Amino acid sequence: MNHAMRIHQTGGPEVLCWEEIDVPEPAPGEARVRHAAVGLNFIDVYHRNGLYPLPLPSGIGLEGAGVVEAVGAGVSEVAVGDRVAYAGGPLGAYAEARNIPAHRLLRLPDSITFETAAAMMLQGVTAAYLLRRTYRVQAGDAVLIHAAAGGVGLIACQWAKALGATVIGTVGSAAKAELAKAHGCDYVINYASEDFSRRVREITAGEGVAVVYDGVGKDTFSGSLDCLRPMGMMVTYGNASGPVPPLDLLTLTQKGSLFVTRPTLMNYTAKRSDLEALGGELFAVVASGQVRIEVNQRYALKDAAAAHRDLEARKTTGSTIFIP
Repeated sequence: MNHAMRIHQTGGPEVLCWEEIDVPEPAPGEARVRHAAVGLNFIDVYHRNGLYPLPLPSGIGLEGAGVVEAVGAGVSEVAVGDRVAYAGGPLGAYAEARNIPAHRLLRLPDSITFETAAAMMLQGVTAAYLLRRTYRVQAGDAVLIHAAAGGVGLIACQWAKALGATVIGTVGSAAKAELAKAHGCDYVINYASEDFSRRVREITAGEGVAVVYDGVGKDTFSGSLDCLRPMGMMVTYGNASGPVPPLDLLTLTQKGSLFVTRPTLMNYTAKRSDLEALGGELFAVVASGQVRIEVNQRYALKDAAAAHRDLEARKTTGSTIFIP
């Protein structure tokens, strides 16, 4: 019998339930994947605590890697025995095995392990669309990346550096500052002890940055607007500190005709061709060694509640994976 983590109500980590599940034969268009590793992401917390409401009961988790065990009728994207990985919906990655639409799966290059894939897919494809689609970072750009020692942050900082940008990162501790410096940050700001907006202006000689990538949300949004150059872009893609409050659009005029966007991975990968293109860019930059994937925490899948507690307490760095 297979097992999966499910939620029947929203709340703290204690609402995660390890249950026996039935995994039927794949329906037309589906593939059954036996997971070798599963990724942990902050959006999992939002699903669990109700910030992003779900019909309940529900599975949880958006990222995994493993081997295709069976395919349904009409599947052409993958075959039985393929090594695959995925990021994005539908929910249910916290499982030993699952059925998933085959068009969401990407074949893994032999050079990328299951653990690396599970650690990087959601965060890495997120970094890919942020850096290469939402605002296309160019050599010479100055960029600000909040939570630079987090999963997306460590990938994005390395990638932005490889693209020729001047990378400024924010962190919450001295230990995380050292980690960010080792992963592409030219400058690191500890927002626990420094005014990051003022420091960014100092670093850029008053000019400001071309783009801010912000997965923190409420605590950093307002200050981030003050970091931008005229016509710069504010990219707010997460809510680790809570949702961003309503914004008076005149503020954007007053601060230099700024752009603000709230992108999601789902929109940027809705077409399979876009998913394959972004996944291909991610695989290439990891295979080249320009981006190193740091798996800094591993938990048994049945211990997901402990992992959620550590993530919310900001005790984790880099990527965290579950082993089924």
